[in-house]
Amino acid sequence: MCGIAGIYHIETAKPVDPARVRAMLHPMSHRGPDGSGDWTAPGVGLGHLRLSIIDIAGSPQPMASDDEAVTITYNGEIYNFRELRAELEDRGHRFRTSGDTEVIIAAWRQWGVQCLSRLNGMFAFAIHDHARGCLFLARDRLGVKPLHHVRLSDGSIAFASELKGLLRHPLLRQEANLAAVEDFLALGYVPDDACIVAGVEKLAAGHYLLLERGKPVPAPTRWWAPDFSKRVRASEGEAAEHLIHLMRTAVTDRMVADVPLGAFLSGGVDSSAVVALMAEASAKAVKTCTIGFDQAALDETAYAQQIAERFATDHRTRTVAAGDFALIDKIADMFDEPFADASALPTYRVCELAREEVTVALSGDGADEAFAGYRRLVFHHQEERLRGLVPGFLRKGLLGPLARVWPQMDWAPRPLRARATLASLSRSGAEGYAEAVGVTGPAQRARLFNDAAVHALGDHVGEARYWKAMAEAPAAEPLDRAQYADLMIWLPGDILTKTDRMSMAVSLEAREPLLDYRLIEFAATLPASMRVQGGTGKAILKKAMERYLPHDILYRPKMGFVTPVSHWFRGPLVEQAKALATSSTLTRAGWFDMAEIERIVAAHQSGRRDHGRLIWQFFMLEKSLAKLFGI
Repeated sequence: MCGIAGIYHIETAKPVDPARVRAMLHPMSHRGPDGSGDWTAPGVGLGHLRLSIIDIAGSPQPMASDDEAVTITYNGEIYNFRELRAELEDRGHRFRTSGDTEVIIAAWRQWGVQCLSRLNGMFAFAIHDHARGCLFLARDRLGVKPLHHVRLSDGSIAFASELKGLLRHPLLRQEANLAAVEDFLALGYVPDDACIVAGVEKLAAGHYLLLERGKPVPAPTRWWAPDFSKRVRASEGEAAEHLIHLMRTAVTDRMVADVPLGAFLSGGVDSSAVVALMAEASAKAVKTCTIGFDQAALDETAYAQQIAERFATDHRTRTVAAGDFALIDKIADMFDEPFADASALPTYRVCELAREEVTVALSGDGADEAFAGYRRLVFHHQEERLRGLVPGFLRKGLLGPLARVWPQMDWAPRPLRARATLASLSRSGAEGYAEAVGVTGPAQRARLFNDAAVHALGDHVGEARYWKAMAEAPAAEPLDRAQYADLMIWLPGDILTKTDRMSMAVSLEAREPLLDYRLIEFAATLPASMRVQGGTGKAILKKAMERYLPHDILYRPKMGFVTPVSHWFRGPLVEQAKALATSSTLTRAGWFDMAEIERIVAAHQSGRRDHGRLIWQFFMLEKSLAKLFGI
């Protein structure tokens, strides 16, 4: 995997200082420790950091076409590049290298922006075409690889894989974006359509931006989105067979590498499925790795070991302390923007373990979004059935007031914690799901922000993007709308950002076969009954994998990476939590009711309420604001 950066003058072809491009690359050196390069021409400069995976010696970047009319800097992997190369050779193109970078150049020259639909892979790239007088920025369908960009005062547009690259440009004014803080508190991350630094944008997943000198900067163009409006005509057995075919193809496509390759193995359904298909396709033992925890309730190593033995993998396990909070500063630095998914810590550890022996690791990311694996999606599916039975006026008039008087019981078993369910049922499906997928609800945020911040935010609400996505979703059933929104918002903003930053922190390339676009498009055509059955999700995936995996792996309760932040703020991080109430950084930001933060910390530490996730959000926000803006 790699890192890219560049500068393009869209109005006049002013010279670009190559030292400035190199300065933007420098803080992202972890993304490409195997080499770096830069290229400039009138009005444009491109930079590249390389982690060598394919054609190790033969594909340095930035790479120019044989006539030097087209130059590319590219981060990613194109899994079907050999097939594309053969097709392009039939059309008269000739190649000097054996990698995928040159194939993208030829595809651009052959098909222009339509080349994107031909690419199966994860990518973010910039192509400068001298003859066409343009810069073409593009990002893969699902947003596996990141790309940030900003319009600067000298008329240029700068771009970089990570925000820290843009921050090295001297013309970027580092002002905080309050709306992004609202988004972060609502969702736990800053989504793809926002940035904590005012003026900076992220090219959204499945979008491209075509910049032409002398013309206004256009809005990004969407070139791909999943379509849930159609339904496959197949029995469950036929659908399961086709799914296995798609998964097998996706896994084998991602096993092509000129460097050591392995897999993350948690012992859950998704990573176990990937490892099973890797073992089927490999003559050698698959290298797998697992992170275990020193708390039995969080540890899944026994399940991972079961899969490792079943498929005779070369397996390694490392146990880390559940209180591994020494990583917090390093994690915060890698994300730049505030990021509150605490599973980033064990994700970093498993990437660190994998990198000791491999350069590429396959993961199980994507199955929960594609096949409704999250509990919240299952609950939403069930709630929408109830919404269909009870008139809206009755739900709002009866269930809403009941939710307000129902006691808050964070400590109780889930069936007794009905307050959230009653509140959700009193609202529309989109409103209910947006809060279910979020972290801090609107009522709580209203108490946290002071009057000046509430006034400045106006009608901006973090959940609104979910309402919009679900309303616009090409969908046949209510479950489709929630999955569509997750694929558009949650997946690139949280899951893939976490995997990209944590794997790149140790110069490891992570590949996600269950996010192959053909698999995602097929999953979108399945009826809800093939995704959710008997109160659990991923039904068709589990059915398809029954021939490979044991029942206790397929049908045990989902765990996932868990980090005990609530315990930390009552134990080893108790003083850090208390310090938030008097934080000079949060105070100088001028947005928050500091007395409310103090009440939240006190309630958590007394055991009256569980505010661990909210305190973690402020903990990470404080670190980000201090680093980015010096406040």
